[in-house]
Amino acid sequence: MEAHRGEDFNILSVAVDMQGAEAVRPYVEAVTFPTVVDKENRLGAHFGFTVVPNGIFIDEHGTIRLIKQGFQVTKPEHTEAVEALFRGEVEQVVLDDTYYEPPSPLTAMQKELAATKFRLALSYQEQGKLDDALKELDEALLLNTDNFLIRKQRWYIRFPEKFSPIDIEWQKGQLQREREEEAKQANLVCGPEGCVIPGTTSK
Repeated sequence: MEAHRGEDFNILSVAVDMQGAEAVRPYVEAVTFPTVVDKENRLGAHFGFTVVPNGIFIDEHGTIRLIKQGFQVTKPEHTEAVEALFRGEVEQVVLDDTYYEPPSPLTAMQKELAATKFRLALSYQEQGKLDDALKELDEALLLNTDNFLIRKQRWYIRFPEKFSPIDIEWQKGQLQREREEEAKQANLVCGPEGCVIPGTTSK
């Protein structure tokens, strides 16, 4: 898409990162297009994104012509879809290749509660209350285990050394380890006051 710079085509990237601009800066210094930081995951919450990266193509009238969770610039079918939109060959593109699809839908209450805990964790983190932030993130993840954005923020606080630079292989291994542990805790009950382990009264 860089080839179309100056042709009435603009690229804007949105970095979803609770740590803010300073955490994002090292990864965008070499890019030639602007990046904004979404500390509260407002974009993801609006569109229901639970992973990154994602792609949205908006035309000059503000109409969304393509929206893809898991958009990859390394996938020819993804970049070719954007090229077709840019050339006006199609009005809209629906990419049906599956990058990520949650195995079970959440209720509206579960989604909202997880999002609320995510925002509360951000507030705690800004106050330097990392233990409280992690508690809210852990409970948010129990409510919405398929949300990689929540999961990644937990990792950032617990394992900051894995993000300078970002260790993708470690993330893959950690995800597998956590999935195995979560399978053992499938009967946890979560509500507005926290998560209760069966057989106990503690949160």
